[in-house]
Amino acid sequence: MMAPLAVPDIDRQSLVDHHAKRPWQTVVWDDPVNLMNYVTHVFQTYFALPRPAAEKLMLAVHHDGHAVVAEGAREQMELHAQAMHDYGLWATVREAPQ
Repeated sequence: MMAPLAVPDIDRQSLVDHHAKRPWQTVVWDDPVNLMNYVTHVFQTYFALPRPAAEKLMLAVHHDGHAVVAEGAREQMELHAQAMHDYGLWATVREAPQ
């Protein structure tokens, strides 16, 4: 008969707290449909960014294929992603890298 495997004592609340405090990101992805000036307009309108900041993010989307447009609590990032979808942009939510 085999001995049972030892299970480490995991502080589950610490794991929950860690994930709750870790920031999340809203990422906007490049697509073949939306024009660059429209993407700039969306960033200015929704995020209330000045034109230079909105253009910088738009160029990152265009040249790099994506850009992180917001970082914070998961629920808020999901709201931002949904708003980007409502504008016709492709957006996802991801946990911020450590």
